[in-house]
Amino acid sequence: MTLILNLIWLVLSGVWMALAYVVFGILACLTVVGIPFGIACFRIANYALWPFGRDIVRRPDAGAASTLGNVLWFLLAGLWLAIGHAVSGVSLCLTIIGIPLGIASFKLIPISLTPLGREIVPSR
Repeated sequence: MTLILNLIWLVLSGVWMALAYVVFGILACLTVVGIPFGIACFRIANYALWPFGRDIVRRPDAGAASTLGNVLWFLLAGLWLAIGHAVSGVSLCLTIIGIPLGIASFKLIPISLTPLGREIVPSR
């Protein structure tokens, strides 16, 4: 079931959201200071392509630098990516078949707002 949901997700929403993360990642990597944000974007783009079967957890070793980086990220890119996930989620929830996909889109909002200090792990 996970494979089927991931394939449907890939076609309906995953490619577009992953492309948005890649664009923000490339823009972030243009500066030396933005490289950690760019790496986070590429990591989340991978997750946005194939979200079913994986979860997001907080890293216990994340500190104040992650919090400061997340505030900066929220202002520059996070809000726009979260709006993209919200619009995509609402659109997907308009059909009964799309409800699990919409929920997956809503599941991506927290990591799009604050990606630093979080890790993507396989579901158990």
